[in-house]
Amino acid sequence: MDRLLMIADDFTGALDSGVQFASRGASTRVVTNPAYDFSRAEEDVQVLVLDAETRHLTPEAAYAVVFRMVQGALKNGFTYVYKKTDSALRGNIGAELTAAMEAAGADRLAFIPALPKMNRVTCGGVQYIDNLPVAESVFGQDPFEPVIASSIAEIIGAQSNIPVVLHEMNAAETERRPGIQVYDAQSDSDLLRIGQTLGKEGLRFCAGCAGFAAVLAELLDLRGTPPVPPHLVPSLVVACGSVNPVTLRQMETAAAAGFTHVHLTPVQKLEAYWLETEDCAAMTASWLEDAGRGKRFILDVNDPAGCEDTADFAKGRGLSTEDLRVRISTQLGRLVHRLLDKGLDATLLCTGGDTLLALTRAVGVSELKPVCDLDTGAVLTDFVYKGKTYHIISKSGGFGEPDLFIRLARSIGAGN
Repeated sequence: MDRLLMIADDFTGALDSGVQFASRGASTRVVTNPAYDFSRAEEDVQVLVLDAETRHLTPEAAYAVVFRMVQGALKNGFTYVYKKTDSALRGNIGAELTAAMEAAGADRLAFIPALPKMNRVTCGGVQYIDNLPVAESVFGQDPFEPVIASSIAEIIGAQSNIPVVLHEMNAAETERRPGIQVYDAQSDSDLLRIGQTLGKEGLRFCAGCAGFAAVLAELLDLRGTPPVPPHLVPSLVVACGSVNPVTLRQMETAAAAGFTHVHLTPVQKLEAYWLETEDCAAMTASWLEDAGRGKRFILDVNDPAGCEDTADFAKGRGLSTEDLRVRISTQLGRLVHRLLDKGLDATLLCTGGDTLLALTRAVGVSELKPVCDLDTGAVLTDFVYKGKTYHIISKSGGFGEPDLFIRLARSIGAGN
């Protein structure tokens, strides 16, 4: 039986690529343990997706993690390896592609980073987001990991000495050259054409995002009985840990449509001691009541528009940007955990991979089963906590139209 290992650098990316296989009925597992023991992989698992959590590591550390994973998978019978990257090219792209090639002993690796369904395309070796070179898009202003170049060769070259070979649209194929093969693509049909040209041998070691993962699912014919979408609790609770302007617009649109929208204060989202206070107990009880009454509830780590309370709080305590990222995601995960323990009965929506990972760690879950896409980039996943199955929707902070939260709420019967 053919088996595929997919290595993602963050949690939402692992899910939005893994679901391309799960929705076709392939036995798929998403695991959050970077030290995963491949020899213990269940025999019936066709697609194993590992969240390597390498996006925020140094290039050297990211290389080591990916190298070990690829080596381990090949030694334990996996026939295909897909290095899943961010479609906005954040993270350690060059280091991780290099690690995958060197661990596999490959002299060529196809890299197809386009995600046309989200208007993320590759043209002339440059990555575009919503018609802008990626470094000029919202991802160039990301407070945690800004993308500072739009040329894919330049991004790879910052961390790798492996040659980059560009394959532009409609250009005549040149002689076969070793290196990282970067392919232009502007549509799903382009992705399929590239996959068919590569053939199964060329697909054994390749890289890209959720767009090309869907092509892999089709061409490798990893399938089974498609899952039946479960009944979802008709109440939507959003845990927003993303600062991406796309998500901010979605919350603004949802609040205007009647969602209850709570902004966490600096103390609530940054100070672990607050979780043990009477104030926290009172607030969580109030939030549970609001969520149960209104059926559409947002818990948001962002300050209200025009407010700089968090920046002022962090400055006064000497907190770095990285301190903020880790503290906020950890605290939000623990708050949602607290709500579950207090009886929250809702369909959850997590924005941002850090938020989702913090929640799963808080509830002691390291393995999830993706079910299906509820919307483009919005993945439905199950996890079991204290014997109860919970349904959670995950999405990357930069994915989706302004009315996404409204559409998702409507699809599960939460509001009009």
